[in-house]
Amino acid sequence: MKLDRKKIAFVGAGNMAEALIKGLCRAEDVGPGAIVASARRFERAQRMAERYGITAASDNAACVADAQIVVLAVKPQVMTSVLPGLRAHIARGAVVLSVAAGITTATIESLLEPGTRVVRAMPNTAAMVGQSATAISAGTHATDEDMDIAKAVFLLVGRVVTVDEVHLDAVTGLSGSGPAYIFLIMEALSDAGVKVGLSRDVALELAAQTLFGSAHMLLETGEHPGKLKDQVTSPGGTAIAGLHTLEAGGLRTTLINAVEAATRRAKELGDARK
Repeated sequence: MKLDRKKIAFVGAGNMAEALIKGLCRAEDVGPGAIVASARRFERAQRMAERYGITAASDNAACVADAQIVVLAVKPQVMTSVLPGLRAHIARGAVVLSVAAGITTATIESLLEPGTRVVRAMPNTAAMVGQSATAISAGTHATDEDMDIAKAVFLLVGRVVTVDEVHLDAVTGLSGSGPAYIFLIMEALSDAGVKVGLSRDVALELAAQTLFGSAHMLLETGEHPGKLKDQVTSPGGTAIAGLHTLEAGGLRTTLINAVEAATRRAKELGDARK
């Protein structure tokens, strides 16, 4: 396994770092003993250590020392101020994985030692339950083995696809931000269930399981969603009546616009840090 006996350092201990750490701690090939994390506030790293059994580092330099895999999990807005302090401390030959939205591998490479091997990734918070959708892209110096390591890390917390870096902002807009859209849809469906007479608990459970089951069905069958939708819609039935209302309300256009807006924002974050 690509991750055996490798020290994994997390610079940053926010929500995404926690999601990944929780997933990695479940893996026999990794486990909490291989993971160390640092945070702007040491108490945050300490809480993570208490929760998952990992090691809390007193600062970023101590965190990345001797690590074979360094995960940059700080906010995009502070990335360029954090990287110079890591430059002299990341081990030669380490693989640097960035999960910061909008920050290009070129920007990261320019602030670290020449030749640093960088892989950019965009997971989502479903990593917390092992169901992330992650896209990865290679930087200038990343090797095929580095990409295999990155893939091995993110496969532990969900599905992984490889894309050219030019598409990672679009990934951020779609699957990176996507859980927020889906939670909003679940909340709306739950509200609708309550409006037509269901209890809140029942409505929410039915809405969540319906979304989960539909996604699982699509991934397992490989069928186009339009075909699966048509299988539900009988002539003159309830589903087609509901779909007519959704189309009239512009759901499809609204979701497309949401992904476009999030993609645009990811590009803005990157451009602001160049």
